[in-house]
Amino acid sequence: MARENLNDLLVFLAVSREKSFTRAAAKLGVSQSALSHAIRDLEARLGVRLLTRTTRSVSTTEAGEELYQTVAPRIEEIDAKLASMFEFREKPAGVIRITASTHPIDTVIWPKLKSVLSKYPDIKVEIAVDYSLTDIVEERYDIGVRYGDQVEKDMIAVRISPDVPMAIVGAPSYLQKRKAPKSPEDLLNHDCVTLRLTTTKGIYAWELKKGKRETQARVGGQLIVNTQPQMLRAALEGFGLAFVPLDAALPHIRSGELRSVLQDWCPDFPGYHAYYPSRRQASRAFSLVIEALKHRG
Repeated sequence: MARENLNDLLVFLAVSREKSFTRAAAKLGVSQSALSHAIRDLEARLGVRLLTRTTRSVSTTEAGEELYQTVAPRIEEIDAKLASMFEFREKPAGVIRITASTHPIDTVIWPKLKSVLSKYPDIKVEIAVDYSLTDIVEERYDIGVRYGDQVEKDMIAVRISPDVPMAIVGAPSYLQKRKAPKSPEDLLNHDCVTLRLTTTKGIYAWELKKGKRETQARVGGQLIVNTQPQMLRAALEGFGLAFVPLDAALPHIRSGELRSVLQDWCPDFPGYHAYYPSRRQASRAFSLVIEALKHRG
């Protein structure tokens, strides 16, 4: 890559991230006119417009957004790797705080981090169960974990799992009393174990999909909980249908404790991603944790 392309790309990333030539110039320590010149040169070489400028704001065009989403994570990975090289001879240490919901903690985070903790005793990891869309900067977490489509654009995201198949399940004792649903509309006549969303305080509407048809089933029932294990436990004890990750329910389906219904309406959710703000000088402990979490499937 020509050096001028790389330099101009770094300018483009800074302006896109800050949404302002003024703030980007201050961060980079150069003049606004130099930034404008670099963006014009880059757009001319690529033959497309990357930024839309008004008197009050700067935003990416469709081409600019695609370039940003492609290039920004790779530049961050290079920066993180270079930063970790400076600490290579040092013993990795420190506290890494992670927030996530129960399912990724049990199925992804803990299984992958066990070996890191065993190998590096001076690395400490704090894991907090949280079903809300936590502001990890405000709450001072190092890493958050969400489905890929829930990560804010200004965060660096690293996939840590494959896509997550979902399932609607109920105990045989419950389904003996109620006719199994044949369509999402039938769920309105069933007791469903519902999930209270921490962020909005509302009840989660089940996101169902069959081919190109999508619907949000606003189900109800006798029991409202705020974690996925509680939903599964209530379903096992016959209190209604629950919408849960398939891998959590699968052992119980195989044992006959649960039955799956509406399988053709149960989607695969985007895989879990670890996300974090830009880190120009990530600690080696942080880099080791992120590297361990990465999905390699």
